[in-house]
Amino acid sequence: MRAVVQRVTRAEVVVAGEPVGRIGRGLLVLVGVADGDGPADAEALAAKLVGLRIFPDDDGRMNRSVAEAGGEVLVVSQFTLLGDVRKGRRPSFVAAADPDVAAPLVDLVAVTIREAGVRCATGRFGASMAVDLVNDGPVTLVLEVAAGRVQ
Repeated sequence: MRAVVQRVTRAEVVVAGEPVGRIGRGLLVLVGVADGDGPADAEALAAKLVGLRIFPDDDGRMNRSVAEAGGEVLVVSQFTLLGDVRKGRRPSFVAAADPDVAAPLVDLVAVTIREAGVRCATGRFGASMAVDLVNDGPVTLVLEVAAGRVQ
């Protein structure tokens, strides 16, 4: 499982002209599910996201989590994060999980974040989405999860 995490002042996902997910200050998380990923990977990613200390404290240091900062999370599925461009000019997506496997795992990330007490909105799995955001900082991180551990 691969995730691109952006600290944002706001973010929104629109499908067919209609907003489907919107947050204020918090994290926009683009999630790609790899073949072989499972529930332990989704839960590990969610735990890392909730506890990741990338929000400023009173001294301006990145020392607070999204939960401590009172922020929100927007989870958006993005299979293209698993694209392999090492050969040729067109990405290969053979490493991405099938949609019937990936969709419940992306949902599990969001559910686990909510269970931790953080408001979590989502995009719409499989839809053509327009994502609008204001990156704060900018702060952008890439997280890799394998065998239930963030690497």
